Amino acid sequence: MTLIIQTQEHLSAQAVLAVHELVAASTAADAVRPLSEHVELHLRSGGDQGSCHLLAYSDDELVGYAHLDRTDVVQGPSAEVAVHPLSRRRGVARALVEALIQISGNSQLRLWAHGEQAAAGALALALGFERSRTLWQLRRSLYAPLPRLNWPPEYALRTFQPGVDEPAWLEINRLAFADLPDQGRWNDADLHRRMAEPWFDPSGFLIAERHGAMVGFHWTKVHGHRHPPGATAADHLEHAHELLGEVYVVAVAPSEKGHGLGRALTIAGLNHLRDLQLPQAMLYVDASNTTAIRLYESLGFTRWDTDVMFRRRG
Repeated sequence: MTLIIQTQEHLSAQAVLAVHELVAASTAADAVRPLSEHVELHLRSGGDQGSCHLLAYSDDELVGYAHLDRTDVVQGPSAEVAVHPLSRRRGVARALVEALIQISGNSQLRLWAHGEQAAAGALALALGFERSRTLWQLRRSLYAPLPRLNWPPEYALRTFQPGVDEPAWLEINRLAFADLPDQGRWNDADLHRRMAEPWFDPSGFLIAERHGAMVGFHWTKVHGHRHPPGATAADHLEHAHELLGEVYVVAVAPSEKGHGLGRALTIAGLNHLRDLQLPQAMLYVDASNTTAIRLYESLGFTRWDTDVMFRRRG
């Protein structure tokens, strides 16, 4: 295979379409998306400032893609790679990762492998990377009974108000995820980019207040076809892809820890997802976050899949 790798700071509409088709083929083959939500969101507009795109072509056909994010000056650049199923085991992934290493010029390059596939892990280790972080995907049935919601006193529950709640939400998110910069450093543009997505529904964005001030939240998400308020899974049986609820983000202000608010918010969000008649709920959690894992396991979640971050040894 004769391989040509192009590096672009911004993708044309034609290139974006080709990358999306490659990602769709990879997802269909592996049952896991090769790119994170953050990357796919930015891809729709050709990429964001500070990112770089590597396009691998064979006979003018796109056979591989890599995204390099150079915006995190603390943690270092991070990358994700996708290869078309029909072009695997031909050196495409290795060529893309080697190009990423050269372009990044940073010994702390981070590489995500979604789904913990053996081939991706073996390639990363062979090219001088080591396991750095592990994310677990947990799932539970929404047909099974949910724990009783015992809402803690002095707290009120309401839904998110677009145009009003953004500043307070960003502050809670920053405080709650101070140790996880990928989440905690979201800005107003990051928030509104997600609010503009077809899946966004304020009725599934739950806010906890104490004395009128926001102190926690549970943002749920529905994977699959867009759901207007009141829609159920039965309304969308004509769509082939699975409908799946997600515990997208749950957080409690550090000052409110110890009152059972996180557990109550999680159960409230799961009740909302079940009311939509969704069959399952999923979430991502850092494998090192044993406190959160114990909470989710107590709510009936079990491990489903794993994402691994590799960091280049320097």
